Parts: sequence; structure tokens; C-alpha cells
Amino acid sequence: MHIAIIGATGMLGQPVTQEFIQAGFSVRIIARDVEKANQLFPGADIVAGDMRDAQSMTNALRGVDVVYLNLSIKQNEKKAYFHTEAEGLANLLQAARMVGIRRIGYLSSIVMRYQGMNGFNWWAFDVKREALQLIKASGIPYSIFYPSCFMETLNGSQRVGRFVLLIGRSFVRPMFIAAHDYGKQVVQAFLIAQDGQNQEYVIQGPEAVTQHEAAERFVAAHKKETLSILTVPPLLLQVGRLFSAQADYGWHITEAINKYPEAFEAGQTWADLGEPKTTLEQFGQQ
Repeated sequence: MHIAIIGATGMLGQPVTQEFIQAGFSVRIIARDVEKANQLFPGADIVAGDMRDAQSMTNALRGVDVVYLNLSIKQNEKKAYFHTEAEGLANLLQAARMVGIRRIGYLSSIVMRYQGMNGFNWWAFDVKREALQLIKASGIPYSIFYPSCFMETLNGSQRVGRFVLLIGRSFVRPMFIAAHDYGKQVVQAFLIAQDGQNQEYVIQGPEAVTQHEAAERFVAAHKKETLSILTVPPLLLQVGRLFSAQADYGWHITEAINKYPEAFEAGQTWADLGEPKTTLEQFGQQ
């Protein structure tokens, strides 16, 4: 199976791409920054492509069977900007139909379901909902994944120097999953997918913990450097969001994560794609 991956150089895209390579797929990485992709995946089939340009996507996808999309809305984006999961996705789907792509894989989100709860409304979740509608209306069979929190955020977007940053406190218990476990599940989904079959899977880790419990366990297990947890009152972001797109993003995503009533839904996922095993302690030691 010849698969193209868009978003391979990102925090979550890298481990998923490695899992596809290790599983024996013929992998083509489509990237705007070809030099960065070459550094991360030396010797891989890497081609230039930009989702702003439908013709660029058409050229990059020729000869490919399936596509996996690891897209995201960046923290500094605003509603009026170009979004890869909106205009970019429309360009990609147009190109995919032209070259005969047989399956689209897409990383979505479980927490976007919080849209509309408790009066919550955020344009970024509207973009993600519309992305699902575009994919489902495209006529191309799809594999869509709805993940809970990734452990990688503790050492990525939540890291500020030697601090793991948390906004407020919540008793909600998301099921953190390691990206490489998720990558194995994505690969298995593609391997078992039948022609014309649509797949939708909730992605959750081995146990439910609060954000603070997750951070505490990660920090205790992380031996490469001494880390501390910094808890910031939500009010600071509420003020900051008036002046900063990044603060606005942080406030909204934290509000959703801290209040979305996540329940275990991954039983079918584990039965079909395998059960994730990585604990927070194991992740922290890596």
C-alpha cells in the first residue's frame, strides 16, 4: 500500500509516520519544508506540496493509494486566516478525487464535542466539524480518529522552559495516550480496512487521570531534567486573550479540556486496533 502523509513533521505526525514506515508501507511524505522533512526522515520519499495550491496537491498525490492527514490549527491562527482543515482540506480532496485516492485518514478530536455545551462556542471547533463534513461528503472512503489528550502535550505545548504549564484545576479525567501507541492503531486501521469501508474510532489511553495527576506523574518520572508544575489562574488567559491569538487559543482549548465530560468509548477501538499500553511513567522516562 502506497500512502502519502501530510503533517509528518509535527509532534504527532512524526511517530505515526515512523509506525507506517516500520509496518512496511511505501510512504511518501508531502511537506512544505522539504529540508526539515529530510532531516527527520532521511532517505524517505519526500515531495514538496502546499495545501494552499490544489495543483500542488494533485502533483504530489499521483501514484499514491491512500492519504493520512495530521493537520492542526496553530495557536497563533485567527478565524479569518487560511486553515489547512478548511480551505486546505477542500483543495486536497479535489486533488484526491482527480488522482483516484482510495482512502483518507484524518486526525480529529474528541474534545471538540464540547462545542455547544455550557454555552461554549469557538470558531476552531467549527472548522474541525466542517472538516468532518467535507471528508464524509467527498465520496472517498475514510478512517477518522477522535483522540483524547496526548501525553506529548505535557512535554510539548504545555512546556515552558522547566515548567509544565496547567491552566486552573479540573476534576475531569481524560484518558491520555502516547502518540506511538496511537500510531500503531492508525496503521492497524489501514491494514484491516475493507474497500469502500468507512471507519471511525475513538482513541483513548489505558487509564483516566486528571490533568494535574498526569502532569505530576510525568514530572516524577522525567529524569533528564528537573521539572516543576506551574498552575496559572484561568483569569490571566481571559485577560490575555483580548490581546493575543495564542492566549485566546489557550483559554478556549483549556476550557474545553477541563470541562468536557470524557467517558470511556474505546472498547471497539481496542478490539479492532489493539490496546494502548504506554503509561505516563513510561512516557516520562523516554
